[in-house]
Amino acid sequence: MGRPNRGGPGTLLPAEPGGATVKLTILGCSGTYPGPTSACSSYLVESDDGFRLVLDAGNGSMGELQRHCDLREIDAVLLSHLHGDHCLDLVANSYARRYHPEGMPPKLPVYGPINTQERLCGAFEKWPDDSLADIYDFRTIGAGRLHIGPFRIDLTRVAHPVEAYGIRLTADDRVLTYSGDTGACDRLVRLATDSDLFLCEASFLDEEDNPPDLHLTGREAGEHARRAGVGQLVLTHLVPWGNAARSEEEAAGVYDGPLTLASPGTVYEL
Repeated sequence: MGRPNRGGPGTLLPAEPGGATVKLTILGCSGTYPGPTSACSSYLVESDDGFRLVLDAGNGSMGELQRHCDLREIDAVLLSHLHGDHCLDLVANSYARRYHPEGMPPKLPVYGPINTQERLCGAFEKWPDDSLADIYDFRTIGAGRLHIGPFRIDLTRVAHPVEAYGIRLTADDRVLTYSGDTGACDRLVRLATDSDLFLCEASFLDEEDNPPDLHLTGREAGEHARRAGVGQLVLTHLVPWGNAARSEEEAAGVYDGPLTLASPGTVYEL
């Protein structure tokens, strides 16, 4: 089962002897726009052999990432969808790679929905001459299975206004599932079944008049976790205007397993 190591923001604690196969570090957990204490959605996943995969790259997250490793030491990026609070720090990261004083590193594989390259290039006043193709190796994803380094990745479409994927990551027998952005979705329950850790968005509160097929409430996140039989639930995509404590209470009302709120710098070992 995943367990949080709390060493404060920016502290990466070592795995216990014979321990973690997968290490998850929260880089950003704010939804829609950065909050006063967190960048937008981004998560560093590391394997025992040192492979580093970044899930999503929301606004401001590359700053927190540098507390844990050099930006050039990332092996791949996987984007759940192309809303700005999940992808736009790859624009800033392109400058860091292109103009690094030690020279431009090899292309970074970026896995994302169709038109990921166009989405990022569109953030510039004019497209870069190389269309970012000298910086990133763009690889289009879809529902199904792929392998990124030592990780087996299963992707399923979730309920969101744009093409968006829930992500199930497996290394040996350890499983991490990330909801991405989604409304209530049976496909997400199936994807997360028996996961050691379920990183699930909880943007809304129950009593609000919430639009359908956009985001989950804390209660809905807890219900998805309970139905999936996950070992631990971590709530994320906590919007700056929300009430994270109440989201946690909603989830705890329907899910009785280990439950925490995501916070930047927190490390979970699976």
